[in-house]
Amino acid sequence: MGSAAIASPCGSWTASIRRVPQRFDVVIVGGGSAGSVLAHRLSEDPGTSVLVLEAGRPDWRFDVFLHMPAALTFPIGSPFYDWRYASEPEPFMGGRRVAHARGKVLGGSSSINGMIFQRGNPLDYERWAAEPGMATWGYAHCLPYFKRMETALDAAPDDPWRGHEGPLVLERGPATNPLFGAFFDAVREAGYHLTPDVNGYRQEGFAPFDRNIRRGRRLSASTAYLKPAMRRRNVEVRTSVLVSAITFDGRRATGVEYLAGPSRHHVEAGEVILCGGSFNTPQLLQLSGVGPAALLSGLGIRSVVDAPGVGDNLQDHLEVYVQYASRQPVSMQPALKTWKRPWIGAQWLFLRRGPGATNHFEGGGFARSNDDVAYPNLMFHFLPLAIRYDGSAPAADHGYQVHVGPMYSDARGSVQIRSTDPLVHPAIRFNYLSTEQDRREWPEAIRVARSILNQAAFEPFNGGELSPGSGVESDAEILAWVARDAETALHPCATARMGTAPGAVVDPTTMRVHGTEGLRVVDASVFPFVTNANIYAPVMMVAEKAADLIRGDTPLAPEPLPFYRLGDSLEPPRVVPPTAAPRSVEA
Repeated sequence: MGSAAIASPCGSWTASIRRVPQRFDVVIVGGGSAGSVLAHRLSEDPGTSVLVLEAGRPDWRFDVFLHMPAALTFPIGSPFYDWRYASEPEPFMGGRRVAHARGKVLGGSSSINGMIFQRGNPLDYERWAAEPGMATWGYAHCLPYFKRMETALDAAPDDPWRGHEGPLVLERGPATNPLFGAFFDAVREAGYHLTPDVNGYRQEGFAPFDRNIRRGRRLSASTAYLKPAMRRRNVEVRTSVLVSAITFDGRRATGVEYLAGPSRHHVEAGEVILCGGSFNTPQLLQLSGVGPAALLSGLGIRSVVDAPGVGDNLQDHLEVYVQYASRQPVSMQPALKTWKRPWIGAQWLFLRRGPGATNHFEGGGFARSNDDVAYPNLMFHFLPLAIRYDGSAPAADHGYQVHVGPMYSDARGSVQIRSTDPLVHPAIRFNYLSTEQDRREWPEAIRVARSILNQAAFEPFNGGELSPGSGVESDAEILAWVARDAETALHPCATARMGTAPGAVVDPTTMRVHGTEGLRVVDASVFPFVTNANIYAPVMMVAEKAADLIRGDTPLAPEPLPFYRLGDSLEPPRVVPPTAAPRSVEA
């Protein structure tokens, strides 16, 4: 391989750049959730060559911490699995830096997340569609792609809201622990409803949750999509390589530069698709000259496209754990004891059963904290144990908890590079708790949680509130506790949003970056607004639809099925299942 100077917004590198003799039709930057979908779908055409560049490592099949569902606390915070981002000091949280785990492995964050599968509320997508240029992203347009990607094992075969033949096999959490029974009884006593399926006709309500677990193992995006694609001759995946810049000829993206150990490499591409997520995608765009011109010029980066919206509009879900001690020895707390790990591991390894085969997030629900919201603004995850993401637990022999927080905060943040070095994390600001809406909804959220957990159904178990505790009652006390104790739910999004309004970054009909050619973005950064639930399922839906847009296929026909709105019947109407739209490319 020879060496040559490569034109880059950050200057010219010579000699140290190794030219790769191949040119790929598509180079996908990021082998995470969205990148796995695109690699699979775009390579279905054997005439399309696809290269996936992933900065993390392989998701080896024998890695227990990646594939055992209950081991999800181990990768988070480990530099072997996690990029370990952190926010800038948050001004409304006492200057705390909030840790943000991101998967450092094939499958991305789908390889280290909680395996909860939530589509979000249909009205989330109606909200998307109301944005300029976003008319084809309403619920009816998104539903066919949610269905295409899933096999919902617990849905009825004729359920028109659910998919039955997709790569993502979903099982419903069994929720058989008696604490789950108490929880579902308590929500009804508190005046809320159960729902048969939070991903079906009516999200609002409480139920066991769908999860990305198959036969006792995590089913990541890599396992479901990327590994099958890697068996094709037209797909190549390179791991442990960090893309440092997109190369341009004028405003046309022509390839990427990447770091592999001490060497820099260049590869040419017909199309470059960024799938790095809501932190890395705006970082790479800015490093490559696509971003706010003033920010880039201050770092000596030549502007390719002045795009002020790149890195703007950052959104997330903040959450707390409301924890209670259990008076009865029925929780999963004993499974946390170190001396039990060999037996739990053996059960899982040889039988795919036991405490190791659950993600613990087996049920929860969606509710409103006030009468002003159009659809649920609170999400609850119930766990039959008391534990934090880092694996720490309170001093109680048995406990239980709910994770809760407002789901569509109007706080907005940003992602901005602070260096031309791609290894330096960007400055990430969320501005949590900065708005009047935040300060209203957080006390509401804690009071709703307490109203549920103190119902009569919990009386046999309720050993008292461990966190935040009886000393936290007033709005001011609740907000102070949230500022001290809250963690991210790990749902950052919207830093390169779709649309045609000022500040939008991505064309919603092509996924191209406005003002460029040959450059697209497909990941959570393109959301215009965060959905009211975990964002993994929406990311996968966006990638499924984007694959059709990129291939030039006619998108799947919209399915205008009814969905629950406040005041409607709680029961789904009878619907004749629509005829499946033909696929132009065999799956």
